Amino acid sequence: MASARHSLQRLVLGSVLLGAAAVLAGCGSMKDQMSTSAIPDDYRTRHPIMLSEVEHTLDVPIASGDRRLTLSVQDSIAGFAADYLSASTGTIQIMMPHGSPNSGAASAMRKQIRQVLTTRGVPSNRIIETSYQAEANSNAAPVRISYVAITAMTNPCGEWPEDLQNNTFSNKNYHNFGCATQSNLAAQIANPMDLVTPRDMAPIDATRRSNVIGLYREGSNTATE
Repeated sequence: MASARHSLQRLVLGSVLLGAAAVLAGCGSMKDQMSTSAIPDDYRTRHPIMLSEVEHTLDVPIASGDRRLTLSVQDSIAGFAADYLSASTGTIQIMMPHGSPNSGAASAMRKQIRQVLTTRGVPSNRIIETSYQAEANSNAAPVRISYVAITAMTNPCGEWPEDLQNNTFSNKNYHNFGCATQSNLAAQIANPMDLVTPRDMAPIDATRRSNVIGLYREGSNTATE
């Protein structure tokens, strides 16, 4: 009876060991598979932020009966001029529509647009006035203001070159993954040169430093305010 019990125990122990070995072997094969097929592609490599020459434009709508720029339109032109001054040292173009019903009104307000630009600090010798052929049936062909500047940007988003099911089974990121995040990050970069090299440190404000150190020595809680 004792020998039969020992034989049964050895049989059970052998089964447990075989089962554990099978589980470990399965984990090993799964680990090998995960290490080769489940590494996601880096979206920063697939959608890198690059510095490119980009044309920035502002279309100013002009109706046939307009005789002066509205305050909201003037504010938009002023903001565009500020962006130009911070991003470019080249020329800025004012493109007037030609051949459209509102071409006369657009031409009449050309001086007003130019005045808003110069008032906001754009040198008059950098402003170039040109024209473009508008469609004859376009009742409100815009006056286009444009300049070219180095801008941080990514490749176009919204591309789907393959079926998403292929990525799901292989546990990989789909092609468009991360593109919107990279594009939004690029749009928030005010100075594209920050991606190339850091800026120089600003000079120390000696008066402010002396005031803060004095408050710290006195034990004031407002030293960091």
